[in-house]
Amino acid sequence: MSSSKSQINTSDRATAYAQAVVAGEIVAGPDVRAACRRHLKDLVDGPARGLYWDLEAQAHVLGYFEEVLCLNGGQYEGKPFEVLGWQAFVLGSLFGWKGSDGYRRFRVAYIETGKGSGKSPLAAGVGLYCMTSDSEPRAEIYSAAANRKQAMVLFRDAVAMVNQSPLLTDRIETSGAPGREWNLAHVESGSYFRTLSSDKARSGERPHVGLLDEIHEHRDASAVEMLRAGTKSRLQALIFMITNSGSDKVSVGWDYHQYGSQVCSGLKDDDSFFAFICGHDEGDDPFRDESCWPKSNPSLDAGLPGVKYLREQVTQARGMPSKQAAVKRINFCIWTEAASPWISGETWMDCQDDSLVGLEPYYGRDCYGGLDLSSTTDLTCLALLFMPTEDDPYWRLKPYFWLPGYDLHTKADQDRVPYLNWRDMEYLETQDGRAINKLAVLKRLTQISEYVNLLGVAYDRWRIEDLKMLAENEGISLPELKPFGQGFKEMSPALDTFEALLLDRQIRHDGNPVMTWCAANAVVTKDPAGNRKVAKDKATGRVDGIVASIMACGIASGSEYLEDISSFINDPIIV
Repeated sequence: MSSSKSQINTSDRATAYAQAVVAGEIVAGPDVRAACRRHLKDLVDGPARGLYWDLEAQAHVLGYFEEVLCLNGGQYEGKPFEVLGWQAFVLGSLFGWKGSDGYRRFRVAYIETGKGSGKSPLAAGVGLYCMTSDSEPRAEIYSAAANRKQAMVLFRDAVAMVNQSPLLTDRIETSGAPGREWNLAHVESGSYFRTLSSDKARSGERPHVGLLDEIHEHRDASAVEMLRAGTKSRLQALIFMITNSGSDKVSVGWDYHQYGSQVCSGLKDDDSFFAFICGHDEGDDPFRDESCWPKSNPSLDAGLPGVKYLREQVTQARGMPSKQAAVKRINFCIWTEAASPWISGETWMDCQDDSLVGLEPYYGRDCYGGLDLSSTTDLTCLALLFMPTEDDPYWRLKPYFWLPGYDLHTKADQDRVPYLNWRDMEYLETQDGRAINKLAVLKRLTQISEYVNLLGVAYDRWRIEDLKMLAENEGISLPELKPFGQGFKEMSPALDTFEALLLDRQIRHDGNPVMTWCAANAVVTKDPAGNRKVAKDKATGRVDGIVASIMACGIASGSEYLEDISSFINDPIIV
Protein backbone atom coordinates (compact mmCIF):
# COMPACT_ATOMS: atom_id res chain seq x y z
CA MET A 1 0.00 0.00 0.00
CA SER A 2 1.65 3.17 -1.18
CA SER A 3 1.86 6.14 1.13
CA SER A 4 0.76 9.49 -0.24
CA LYS A 5 2.44 11.74 2.33
CA SER A 6 5.62 12.19 0.31
CA GLN A 7 3.56 13.21 -2.70
CA ILE A 8 1.83 16.21 -1.14
CA ASN A 9 4.70 18.20 0.40
CA THR A 10 4.55 20.82 -2.34
CA SER A 11 2.76 24.12 -2.78
CA ASP A 12 0.41 22.46 -5.28
CA ARG A 13 -0.83 19.47 -3.34
CA ALA A 14 -3.77 18.66 -5.59
CA THR A 15 -1.59 18.45 -8.67
CA ALA A 16 1.07 16.47 -6.81
CA TYR A 17 -1.55 13.92 -5.80
CA ALA A 18 -2.83 13.67 -9.38
CA GLN A 19 0.68 13.16 -10.71
CA ALA A 20 1.41 10.45 -8.14
CA VAL A 21 -1.80 8.61 -8.98
CA VAL A 22 -1.20 8.73 -12.73
CA ALA A 23 2.40 7.60 -12.21
CA GLY A 24 1.18 4.61 -10.18
CA GLU A 25 2.90 5.79 -7.01
CA ILE A 26 -0.48 5.92 -5.22
CA VAL A 27 -2.86 2.97 -5.53
CA ALA A 28 -6.17 4.20 -6.97
CA GLY A 29 -9.10 2.81 -8.92
CA PRO A 30 -10.04 3.55 -12.53
CA ASP A 31 -12.36 6.50 -11.92
CA VAL A 32 -9.92 8.22 -9.57
CA ARG A 33 -7.15 7.72 -12.12
CA ALA A 34 -9.44 9.23 -14.74
CA ALA A 35 -10.20 12.24 -12.48
CA CYS A 36 -6.48 12.82 -11.99
CA ARG A 37 -5.75 12.60 -15.70
CA ARG A 38 -8.57 15.06 -16.30
CA HIS A 39 -7.00 17.51 -13.84
CA LEU A 40 -3.57 17.26 -15.45
CA LYS A 41 -5.04 17.59 -18.92
CA ASP A 42 -7.03 20.68 -17.88
CA LEU A 43 -3.86 22.33 -16.63
CA VAL A 44 -2.72 22.24 -20.27
CA ASP A 45 -5.98 22.57 -22.21
CA GLY A 46 -8.15 24.44 -19.70
CA PRO A 47 -6.97 27.99 -20.43
CA ALA A 48 -8.33 27.70 -23.97
CA ARG A 49 -11.76 27.15 -22.41
CA GLY A 50 -11.40 30.06 -20.00
CA LEU A 51 -10.29 27.97 -17.02
CA TYR A 52 -7.40 28.84 -14.75
CA TRP A 53 -5.73 27.15 -11.79
CA ASP A 54 -5.62 29.37 -8.68
CA LEU A 55 -2.87 28.14 -6.37
CA GLU A 56 -3.60 30.84 -3.82
CA ALA A 57 -7.24 29.74 -3.50
CA GLN A 58 -6.13 26.13 -3.03
CA ALA A 59 -3.65 27.13 -0.33
CA HIS A 60 -6.32 29.20 1.44
CA VAL A 61 -8.83 26.37 1.82
CA LEU A 62 -6.19 23.81 2.81
CA GLY A 63 -4.80 26.24 5.36
CA TYR A 64 -8.27 26.76 6.82
CA PHE A 65 -8.76 23.03 7.28
CA GLU A 66 -5.39 22.43 8.90
CA GLU A 67 -5.09 25.62 10.96
CA VAL A 68 -8.70 26.22 12.03
CA LEU A 69 -10.50 22.87 12.11
CA CYS A 70 -10.13 19.99 14.53
CA LEU A 71 -11.43 16.43 14.28
CA ASN A 72 -13.61 14.73 16.86
CA GLY A 73 -14.40 11.28 18.18
CA GLY A 74 -12.22 8.56 19.68
CA GLN A 75 -8.50 8.83 19.11
CA TYR A 76 -9.00 11.89 16.86
CA GLU A 77 -10.77 14.03 19.47
CA GLY A 78 -9.35 17.54 19.36
CA LYS A 79 -6.61 16.76 16.86
CA PRO A 80 -5.94 19.16 13.99
CA PHE A 81 -7.53 18.26 10.67
CA GLU A 82 -4.62 16.81 8.71
CA VAL A 83 -5.69 16.96 5.08
CA LEU A 84 -4.80 13.68 3.37
CA GLY A 85 -3.66 13.43 -0.24
CA TRP A 86 -7.03 12.56 -1.73
CA GLN A 87 -8.76 15.21 0.37
CA ALA A 88 -6.25 17.80 -0.85
CA PHE A 89 -7.07 16.79 -4.40
CA VAL A 90 -10.81 17.18 -3.77
CA LEU A 91 -10.52 20.49 -1.91
CA GLY A 92 -7.86 21.87 -4.23
CA SER A 93 -9.92 21.02 -7.28
CA LEU A 94 -13.17 22.47 -5.93
CA PHE A 95 -11.69 25.74 -4.71
CA GLY A 96 -8.64 26.09 -6.95
CA TRP A 97 -10.24 25.80 -10.37
CA LYS A 98 -11.81 29.06 -11.59
CA GLY A 99 -13.74 30.02 -14.69
CA SER A 100 -13.34 33.00 -17.00
CA ASP A 101 -15.73 34.99 -14.79
CA GLY A 102 -13.36 34.62 -11.85
CA TYR A 103 -15.72 32.42 -9.87
CA ARG A 104 -15.30 28.77 -9.04
CA ARG A 105 -15.55 26.37 -11.93
CA PHE A 106 -17.19 23.42 -10.19
CA ARG A 107 -20.81 23.77 -9.09
CA VAL A 108 -21.58 20.09 -8.38
CA ALA A 109 -19.31 17.52 -6.74
CA TYR A 110 -19.87 13.79 -6.25
CA ILE A 111 -17.61 11.95 -3.77
CA GLU A 112 -17.89 8.16 -3.35
CA THR A 113 -15.54 6.25 -1.03
CA GLY A 114 -15.60 3.30 1.32
CA LYS A 115 -17.08 3.72 4.79
CA GLY A 116 -14.82 5.38 7.35
CA SER A 117 -12.66 7.30 4.88
CA GLY A 118 -13.47 10.68 6.39
CA LYS A 119 -16.14 11.94 3.99
CA SER A 120 -18.41 13.44 6.65
CA PRO A 121 -15.72 15.57 8.39
CA LEU A 122 -14.56 16.70 4.95
CA ALA A 123 -18.08 17.79 4.01
CA ALA A 124 -18.64 19.47 7.38
CA GLY A 125 -15.41 21.39 6.90
CA VAL A 126 -16.50 22.51 3.44
CA GLY A 127 -19.74 23.83 4.94
CA LEU A 128 -17.93 25.77 7.69
CA TYR A 129 -15.37 27.20 5.28
CA CYS A 130 -18.04 28.39 2.87
CA MET A 131 -20.04 29.93 5.72
CA THR A 132 -17.17 31.81 7.35
CA SER A 133 -14.43 32.37 4.77
CA ASP A 134 -15.98 32.45 1.31
CA SER A 135 -16.96 36.14 1.23
CA GLU A 136 -20.60 35.22 0.61
CA PRO A 137 -23.14 37.46 2.38
CA ARG A 138 -26.05 35.61 4.01
CA ALA A 139 -24.76 32.24 2.90
CA GLU A 140 -27.20 29.40 3.49
CA ILE A 141 -25.45 26.09 4.21
CA TYR A 142 -27.56 22.93 4.37
CA SER A 143 -26.73 19.43 5.49
CA ALA A 144 -29.27 17.32 3.62
CA ALA A 145 -29.95 13.59 3.59
CA ALA A 146 -32.73 11.07 2.98
CA ASN A 147 -33.98 11.73 6.52
CA ARG A 148 -33.23 14.15 9.33
CA LYS A 149 -31.35 11.57 11.41
CA GLN A 150 -28.83 11.01 8.61
CA ALA A 151 -28.54 14.75 7.95
CA MET A 152 -27.60 15.24 11.61
CA VAL A 153 -24.51 13.02 11.27
CA LEU A 154 -22.70 15.53 9.12
CA PHE A 155 -24.12 18.49 11.04
CA ARG A 156 -22.88 17.07 14.37
CA ASP A 157 -19.39 16.91 12.91
CA ALA A 158 -19.67 20.60 12.07
CA VAL A 159 -20.91 21.43 15.60
CA ALA A 160 -18.02 19.51 17.16
CA MET A 161 -15.54 21.31 14.92
CA VAL A 162 -16.93 24.66 16.08
CA ASN A 163 -16.76 23.63 19.75
CA GLN A 164 -13.14 22.53 19.47
CA SER A 165 -11.83 25.51 17.52
CA PRO A 166 -11.16 28.74 19.50
CA LEU A 167 -11.25 30.68 16.24
CA LEU A 168 -14.71 29.36 15.32
CA THR A 169 -16.17 29.42 18.82
CA ASP A 170 -15.70 33.19 18.94
CA ARG A 171 -17.23 33.73 15.51
CA ILE A 172 -20.11 31.26 15.36
CA GLU A 173 -23.22 31.18 17.52
CA THR A 174 -24.85 27.83 18.26
CA SER A 175 -28.60 27.42 18.72
CA GLY A 176 -29.94 24.55 20.82
CA ALA A 177 -28.88 22.75 23.99
CA PRO A 178 -25.63 20.73 23.97
CA GLY A 179 -26.23 17.59 21.96
CA ARG A 180 -29.41 19.05 20.46
CA GLU A 181 -27.99 21.86 18.37
CA TRP A 182 -30.02 22.77 15.31
CA ASN A 183 -28.35 25.86 13.87
CA LEU A 184 -24.92 27.43 13.46
CA ALA A 185 -24.87 31.16 12.73
CA HIS A 186 -22.04 33.37 11.45
CA VAL A 187 -23.42 36.70 12.58
CA GLU A 188 -20.77 38.78 10.85
CA SER A 189 -21.93 37.71 7.38
CA GLY A 190 -25.53 36.88 8.28
CA SER A 191 -24.94 33.24 7.30
CA TYR A 192 -26.21 30.00 8.82
CA PHE A 193 -25.68 26.22 8.69
CA ARG A 194 -28.54 23.81 9.44
CA THR A 195 -30.02 20.43 8.48
CA LEU A 196 -32.59 19.59 5.82
CA SER A 197 -34.07 16.17 5.07
CA SER A 198 -35.04 15.28 1.51
CA ASP A 199 -38.70 14.90 2.45
CA LYS A 200 -38.70 18.43 3.88
CA ALA A 201 -36.88 20.13 1.00
CA ARG A 202 -38.76 23.19 -0.20
CA SER A 203 -38.40 25.65 -3.02
CA GLY A 204 -37.67 28.57 -0.66
CA GLU A 205 -34.07 27.62 0.17
CA ARG A 206 -31.33 29.60 -1.57
CA PRO A 207 -28.26 27.59 -0.71
CA HIS A 208 -24.72 28.75 -1.14
CA VAL A 209 -23.71 25.18 -0.30
CA GLY A 210 -25.81 22.02 -0.19
CA LEU A 211 -24.09 19.09 1.52
CA LEU A 212 -25.91 15.87 0.63
CA ASP A 213 -25.02 12.80 2.67
CA GLU A 214 -25.47 9.16 1.56
CA ILE A 215 -26.95 10.12 -1.77
CA HIS A 216 -27.46 6.43 -2.60
CA GLU A 217 -30.22 6.31 0.05
CA HIS A 218 -32.29 9.12 -1.47
CA ARG A 219 -35.58 7.84 -2.88
CA ASP A 220 -35.40 10.24 -5.81
CA ALA A 221 -33.57 13.31 -7.09
CA SER A 222 -35.99 15.84 -5.55
CA ALA A 223 -33.64 17.08 -2.80
CA VAL A 224 -30.70 17.44 -5.19
CA GLU A 225 -32.77 19.21 -7.82
CA MET A 226 -34.47 21.50 -5.30
CA LEU A 227 -31.17 22.61 -3.80
CA ARG A 228 -29.55 22.92 -7.20
CA ALA A 229 -32.43 25.09 -8.44
CA GLY A 230 -32.07 27.28 -5.36
CA THR A 231 -28.45 28.11 -6.24
CA LYS A 232 -29.42 30.11 -9.34
CA SER A 233 -28.88 33.45 -7.59
CA ARG A 234 -25.52 32.41 -6.09
CA LEU A 235 -22.44 33.11 -8.22
CA GLN A 236 -20.30 30.25 -6.94
CA ALA A 237 -22.66 27.91 -5.14
CA LEU A 238 -21.70 24.28 -4.59
CA ILE A 239 -23.72 21.06 -4.35
CA PHE A 240 -21.41 18.64 -2.52
CA MET A 241 -22.56 15.00 -2.45
CA ILE A 242 -20.90 12.26 -0.41
CA THR A 243 -21.87 8.60 -0.31
CA ASN A 244 -21.01 4.96 0.03
CA SER A 245 -21.91 2.73 -2.90
CA GLY A 246 -25.51 1.57 -3.12
CA SER A 247 -27.60 -1.46 -3.99
CA ASP A 248 -30.07 0.18 -6.35
CA LYS A 249 -28.96 0.93 -9.88
CA VAL A 250 -32.25 2.61 -10.63
CA SER A 251 -31.59 5.52 -8.29
CA VAL A 252 -30.31 9.07 -8.13
CA GLY A 253 -27.09 7.81 -6.53
CA TRP A 254 -26.31 5.49 -9.41
CA ASP A 255 -27.21 8.21 -11.91
CA TYR A 256 -24.58 10.54 -10.41
CA HIS A 257 -22.09 7.67 -10.12
CA GLN A 258 -22.46 6.90 -13.82
CA TYR A 259 -22.44 10.55 -14.88
CA GLY A 260 -19.36 11.30 -12.78
CA SER A 261 -17.51 8.34 -14.24
CA GLN A 262 -18.34 9.47 -17.77
CA VAL A 263 -17.27 13.06 -17.09
CA CYS A 264 -13.94 11.98 -15.57
CA SER A 265 -13.21 9.64 -18.48
CA GLY A 266 -14.06 12.27 -21.05
CA LEU A 267 -17.14 10.52 -22.43
CA LYS A 268 -19.18 13.56 -21.38
CA ASP A 269 -18.08 17.20 -21.29
CA ASP A 270 -19.11 19.15 -18.20
CA ASP A 271 -16.68 21.72 -16.82
CA SER A 272 -18.99 22.40 -13.87
CA PHE A 273 -19.05 18.82 -12.54
CA PHE A 274 -16.39 17.23 -10.30
CA ALA A 275 -16.27 13.59 -9.30
CA PHE A 276 -14.01 11.50 -7.07
CA ILE A 277 -15.29 7.93 -7.36
CA CYS A 278 -13.43 5.16 -5.60
CA GLY A 279 -13.71 1.65 -6.95
CA HIS A 280 -11.84 -1.36 -8.23
CA ASP A 281 -10.48 -2.53 -11.52
CA GLU A 282 -11.99 -5.48 -13.31
CA GLY A 283 -10.46 -8.61 -11.87
CA ASP A 284 -9.79 -7.13 -8.43
CA ASP A 285 -11.10 -9.26 -5.58
CA PRO A 286 -10.95 -7.40 -2.24
CA PHE A 287 -12.05 -10.61 -0.47
CA ARG A 288 -8.82 -12.31 -1.55
CA ASP A 289 -6.31 -9.52 -2.24
CA GLU A 290 -5.63 -6.79 0.33
CA SER A 291 -3.37 -4.87 -2.03
CA CYS A 292 -6.42 -3.43 -3.85
CA TRP A 293 -8.06 -2.11 -0.69
CA PRO A 294 -6.72 1.48 -1.04
CA LYS A 295 -8.65 1.83 -4.29
CA SER A 296 -11.92 1.96 -2.35
CA ASN A 297 -10.44 3.24 0.93
CA PRO A 298 -8.24 6.24 0.05
CA SER A 299 -7.50 7.06 3.72
CA LEU A 300 -6.22 3.56 4.51
CA ASP A 301 -2.58 4.61 4.74
CA ALA A 302 -3.60 7.05 7.46
CA GLY A 303 -5.39 4.32 9.41
CA LEU A 304 -8.94 5.01 8.19
CA PRO A 305 -10.92 2.85 8.51
CA GLY A 306 -8.06 0.53 9.45
CA VAL A 307 -6.70 -2.69 8.00
CA LYS A 308 -7.75 -4.62 11.11
CA TYR A 309 -11.34 -3.46 10.72
CA LEU A 310 -11.46 -4.41 7.03
CA ARG A 311 -9.99 -7.83 7.75
CA GLU A 312 -12.68 -8.42 10.35
CA GLN A 313 -15.38 -7.40 7.86
CA VAL A 314 -14.02 -9.73 5.18
CA THR A 315 -13.69 -12.63 7.61
CA GLN A 316 -17.28 -12.23 8.80
CA ALA A 317 -18.58 -11.89 5.24
CA ARG A 318 -16.89 -15.14 4.28
CA GLY A 319 -18.62 -16.88 7.16
CA MET A 320 -21.99 -15.16 6.71
CA PRO A 321 -23.12 -15.06 3.07
CA SER A 322 -25.92 -12.66 4.00
CA LYS A 323 -23.27 -10.06 4.91
CA GLN A 324 -21.27 -10.29 1.69
CA ALA A 325 -23.33 -7.82 -0.31
CA ALA A 326 -23.20 -5.20 2.46
CA VAL A 327 -19.41 -5.52 2.89
CA LYS A 328 -18.84 -5.25 -0.85
CA ARG A 329 -21.00 -2.16 -1.04
CA ILE A 330 -20.07 -0.31 2.15
CA ASN A 331 -16.40 -1.17 2.49
CA PHE A 332 -15.26 -1.79 -1.09
CA CYS A 333 -17.38 0.52 -3.27
CA ILE A 334 -19.00 -2.29 -5.23
CA TRP A 335 -22.52 -1.46 -6.33
CA THR A 336 -24.46 -4.66 -5.74
CA GLU A 337 -27.13 -5.70 -8.22
CA ALA A 338 -29.60 -6.19 -5.39
CA ALA A 339 -29.74 -5.56 -1.65
CA SER A 340 -29.86 -9.33 -0.98
CA PRO A 341 -28.98 -11.12 -4.24
CA TRP A 342 -30.51 -14.57 -4.51
CA ILE A 343 -28.29 -16.29 -7.07
CA SER A 344 -24.55 -15.78 -6.74
CA GLY A 345 -22.51 -15.08 -9.85
CA GLU A 346 -20.35 -18.11 -9.15
CA THR A 347 -23.33 -20.46 -8.90
CA TRP A 348 -24.89 -19.10 -12.08
CA MET A 349 -21.71 -19.18 -14.14
CA ASP A 350 -20.89 -22.71 -12.98
CA CYS A 351 -24.11 -23.79 -14.69
CA GLN A 352 -23.34 -22.14 -18.03
CA ASP A 353 -22.85 -24.33 -21.09
CA ASP A 354 -23.28 -22.90 -24.57
CA SER A 355 -22.32 -26.08 -26.43
CA LEU A 356 -25.90 -26.59 -27.67
CA VAL A 357 -26.56 -23.64 -29.96
CA GLY A 358 -29.97 -22.91 -31.44
CA LEU A 359 -33.06 -25.07 -31.23
CA GLU A 360 -31.94 -27.90 -33.54
CA PRO A 361 -30.01 -29.90 -30.87
CA TYR A 362 -33.27 -30.13 -28.91
CA TYR A 363 -35.47 -31.48 -31.71
CA GLY A 364 -37.82 -34.13 -30.35
CA ARG A 365 -36.77 -33.57 -26.73
CA ASP A 366 -39.32 -33.28 -23.91
CA CYS A 367 -39.59 -29.88 -22.27
CA TYR A 368 -41.77 -27.59 -20.19
CA GLY A 369 -42.17 -23.86 -20.66
CA GLY A 370 -42.74 -20.80 -18.55
CA LEU A 371 -44.16 -17.65 -20.14
CA ASP A 372 -43.82 -14.30 -18.38
CA LEU A 373 -45.77 -12.06 -20.73
CA SER A 374 -45.66 -8.33 -20.15
CA SER A 375 -48.86 -6.32 -20.33
CA THR A 376 -47.53 -3.56 -22.60
CA THR A 377 -43.94 -2.32 -22.84
CA ASP A 378 -41.87 -4.53 -20.52
CA LEU A 379 -39.66 -7.51 -21.25
CA THR A 380 -41.39 -10.78 -22.17
CA CYS A 381 -39.74 -14.16 -21.73
CA LEU A 382 -40.48 -17.72 -22.76
CA ALA A 383 -38.20 -20.09 -20.83
CA LEU A 384 -37.95 -23.68 -22.07
CA LEU A 385 -36.75 -26.30 -19.58
CA PHE A 386 -35.65 -29.48 -21.38
CA MET A 387 -35.58 -32.78 -19.51
CA PRO A 388 -32.40 -34.85 -19.24
CA THR A 389 -31.84 -37.69 -21.68
CA GLU A 390 -29.62 -40.77 -21.76
CA ASP A 391 -27.09 -38.84 -23.83
CA ASP A 392 -27.41 -35.59 -21.86
CA PRO A 393 -27.86 -35.90 -18.08
CA TYR A 394 -28.61 -32.20 -17.53
CA TRP A 395 -31.75 -30.12 -17.47
CA ARG A 396 -31.31 -27.49 -20.19
CA LEU A 397 -32.66 -23.95 -19.91
CA LYS A 398 -33.21 -22.11 -23.18
CA PRO A 399 -34.89 -18.67 -23.11
CA TYR A 400 -36.49 -16.44 -25.70
CA PHE A 401 -36.90 -12.71 -25.00
CA TRP A 402 -39.07 -10.02 -26.65
CA LEU A 403 -39.25 -6.26 -26.24
CA PRO A 404 -41.13 -3.56 -28.21
CA GLY A 405 -38.71 -1.93 -30.62
CA TYR A 406 -40.05 1.61 -30.32
CA ASP A 407 -37.49 4.00 -28.77
CA LEU A 408 -35.16 1.14 -27.87
CA HIS A 409 -32.29 3.57 -27.25
CA THR A 410 -34.27 5.23 -24.45
CA LYS A 411 -35.19 1.86 -22.92
CA ALA A 412 -31.51 0.89 -22.97
CA ASP A 413 -30.55 4.11 -21.19
CA GLN A 414 -33.32 3.71 -18.62
CA ASP A 415 -32.50 0.08 -17.81
CA ARG A 416 -28.75 0.64 -18.30
CA VAL A 417 -28.25 -2.47 -20.38
CA PRO A 418 -27.22 -2.93 -24.05
CA TYR A 419 -30.59 -3.84 -25.55
CA LEU A 420 -29.46 -2.85 -29.04
CA ASN A 421 -26.39 -5.03 -28.85
CA TRP A 422 -28.44 -7.93 -27.49
CA ARG A 423 -30.88 -7.45 -30.37
CA ASP A 424 -28.07 -7.45 -32.94
CA MET A 425 -26.59 -10.60 -31.37
CA GLU A 426 -30.06 -12.25 -31.54
CA TYR A 427 -30.37 -12.74 -27.79
CA LEU A 428 -33.41 -10.47 -27.83
CA GLU A 429 -36.21 -10.15 -30.40
CA THR A 430 -37.69 -6.69 -30.90
CA GLN A 431 -41.08 -5.93 -32.43
CA ASP A 432 -42.49 -2.92 -34.19
CA GLY A 433 -44.66 -0.64 -32.12
CA ARG A 434 -44.86 0.63 -28.57
CA ALA A 435 -46.46 -2.42 -26.94
CA ILE A 436 -45.61 -6.09 -26.88
CA ASN A 437 -47.05 -8.02 -29.82
CA LYS A 438 -48.66 -11.00 -28.12
CA LEU A 439 -49.62 -12.53 -31.43
CA ALA A 440 -45.97 -12.71 -32.49
CA VAL A 441 -45.14 -14.45 -29.21
CA LEU A 442 -47.94 -16.98 -29.77
CA LYS A 443 -46.76 -17.71 -33.31
CA ARG A 444 -43.21 -18.30 -32.10
CA LEU A 445 -44.52 -20.60 -29.37
CA THR A 446 -46.42 -22.58 -32.02
CA GLN A 447 -43.32 -22.84 -34.22
CA ILE A 448 -41.24 -24.13 -31.34
CA SER A 449 -43.82 -26.77 -30.45
CA GLU A 450 -43.53 -28.19 -33.97
CA TYR A 451 -39.94 -29.24 -33.30
CA VAL A 452 -39.85 -30.13 -29.59
CA ASN A 453 -42.21 -32.08 -27.36
CA LEU A 454 -43.62 -29.17 -25.35
CA LEU A 455 -45.52 -30.87 -22.52
CA GLY A 456 -46.99 -27.69 -21.05
CA VAL A 457 -46.49 -23.96 -20.65
CA ALA A 458 -46.96 -22.25 -17.29
CA TYR A 459 -48.62 -18.85 -17.46
CA ASP A 460 -49.78 -16.18 -15.05
CA ARG A 461 -53.45 -17.02 -14.45
CA TRP A 462 -54.44 -13.34 -14.41
CA ARG A 463 -53.74 -13.03 -18.13
CA ILE A 464 -54.37 -16.51 -19.46
CA GLU A 465 -57.91 -15.89 -20.70
CA ASP A 466 -56.82 -12.98 -22.92
CA LEU A 467 -54.08 -15.13 -24.41
CA LYS A 468 -56.41 -18.07 -25.05
CA MET A 469 -58.97 -15.78 -26.67
CA LEU A 470 -56.31 -14.27 -28.93
CA ALA A 471 -55.13 -17.74 -29.98
CA GLU A 472 -58.72 -18.85 -30.67
CA ASN A 473 -59.48 -15.77 -32.74
CA GLU A 474 -56.36 -16.30 -34.83
CA GLY A 475 -56.93 -20.04 -35.23
CA ILE A 476 -53.67 -20.86 -33.47
CA SER A 477 -53.32 -24.30 -31.91
CA LEU A 478 -51.30 -24.01 -28.72
CA PRO A 479 -49.66 -26.54 -26.46
CA GLU A 480 -51.31 -27.08 -23.10
CA LEU A 481 -51.37 -23.81 -21.14
CA LYS A 482 -51.22 -24.25 -17.39
CA PRO A 483 -52.24 -21.34 -15.12
CA PHE A 484 -49.53 -20.63 -12.58
CA GLY A 485 -50.14 -18.33 -9.61
CA GLN A 486 -47.63 -15.63 -8.78
CA GLY A 487 -48.12 -15.85 -5.01
CA PHE A 488 -46.14 -17.74 -2.40
CA LYS A 489 -48.33 -20.88 -2.62
CA GLU A 490 -47.19 -21.89 -6.11
CA MET A 491 -44.01 -19.90 -6.48
CA SER A 492 -42.25 -21.08 -3.32
CA PRO A 493 -41.98 -24.83 -4.10
CA ALA A 494 -41.06 -24.04 -7.71
CA LEU A 495 -38.36 -21.63 -6.57
CA ASP A 496 -37.03 -24.23 -4.11
CA THR A 497 -36.75 -26.80 -6.89
CA PHE A 498 -35.06 -24.41 -9.33
CA GLU A 499 -32.64 -23.35 -6.61
CA ALA A 500 -31.78 -26.96 -5.82
CA LEU A 501 -31.08 -27.70 -9.50
CA LEU A 502 -28.69 -24.76 -9.60
CA LEU A 503 -26.92 -25.68 -6.38
CA ASP A 504 -26.45 -29.29 -7.41
CA ARG A 505 -25.29 -28.19 -10.90
CA GLN A 506 -27.99 -30.35 -12.47
CA ILE A 507 -29.14 -27.56 -14.79
CA ARG A 508 -27.33 -25.88 -17.68
CA HIS A 509 -28.20 -22.55 -19.30
CA ASP A 510 -26.84 -21.31 -22.63
CA GLY A 511 -25.27 -18.07 -21.39
CA ASN A 512 -27.89 -15.75 -22.86
CA PRO A 513 -26.82 -12.36 -21.40
CA VAL A 514 -30.42 -11.22 -20.97
CA MET A 515 -31.10 -14.22 -18.73
CA THR A 516 -27.82 -13.68 -16.86
CA TRP A 517 -28.87 -10.07 -16.23
CA CYS A 518 -32.23 -11.26 -14.90
CA ALA A 519 -30.46 -13.76 -12.62
CA ALA A 520 -28.19 -11.03 -11.22
CA ASN A 521 -31.21 -8.83 -10.47
CA ALA A 522 -33.25 -11.50 -8.69
CA VAL A 523 -34.16 -10.86 -5.06
CA VAL A 524 -36.38 -13.14 -2.98
CA THR A 525 -38.88 -12.20 -0.32
CA LYS A 526 -40.46 -14.37 2.39
CA ASP A 527 -43.87 -14.59 3.98
CA PRO A 528 -44.25 -15.24 7.75
CA ALA A 529 -44.23 -19.00 7.12
CA GLY A 530 -40.89 -18.83 5.31
CA ASN A 531 -42.26 -19.37 1.80
CA ARG A 532 -40.29 -17.52 -0.87
CA LYS A 533 -40.82 -15.92 -4.24
CA VAL A 534 -38.96 -13.49 -6.50
CA ALA A 535 -39.77 -9.90 -5.51
CA LYS A 536 -40.05 -7.81 -8.66
CA ASP A 537 -40.53 -4.62 -6.66
CA LYS A 538 -37.19 -5.09 -4.87
CA ALA A 539 -35.12 -6.09 -7.88
CA THR A 540 -32.69 -3.60 -9.42
CA GLY A 541 -33.62 -4.59 -12.97
CA ARG A 542 -35.77 -6.99 -14.96
CA VAL A 543 -36.24 -10.50 -13.56
CA ASP A 544 -38.76 -11.81 -16.11
CA GLY A 545 -36.41 -14.51 -17.37
CA ILE A 546 -35.91 -15.98 -13.91
CA VAL A 547 -39.64 -15.83 -13.12
CA ALA A 548 -40.42 -17.68 -16.36
CA SER A 549 -37.75 -20.28 -15.55
CA ILE A 550 -39.18 -20.88 -12.08
CA MET A 551 -42.67 -21.29 -13.53
CA ALA A 552 -41.37 -23.87 -16.01
CA CYS A 553 -39.63 -25.67 -13.20
CA GLY A 554 -42.83 -25.57 -11.17
CA ILE A 555 -44.92 -27.50 -13.70
CA ALA A 556 -42.01 -29.88 -14.34
CA SER A 557 -41.68 -30.69 -10.64
CA GLY A 558 -44.00 -33.68 -10.95
CA SER A 559 -41.66 -35.29 -13.45
CA GLU A 560 -39.84 -38.50 -12.61
CA TYR A 561 -36.59 -36.67 -13.24
CA LEU A 562 -37.13 -34.50 -10.17
CA GLU A 563 -37.96 -37.22 -7.67
CA ASP A 564 -34.53 -37.12 -6.05
CA ILE A 565 -34.17 -33.35 -5.86
CA SER A 566 -35.92 -32.90 -2.49
CA SER A 567 -32.74 -33.51 -0.50
CA PHE A 568 -31.29 -30.29 -1.87
CA ILE A 569 -34.30 -28.02 -1.48
CA ASN A 570 -33.42 -26.45 1.88
CA ASP A 571 -29.84 -25.55 0.96
CA PRO A 572 -29.31 -21.75 0.78
CA ILE A 573 -27.63 -20.26 -2.22
CA ILE A 574 -24.27 -18.67 -1.45
CA VAL A 575 -24.55 -14.96 -2.15
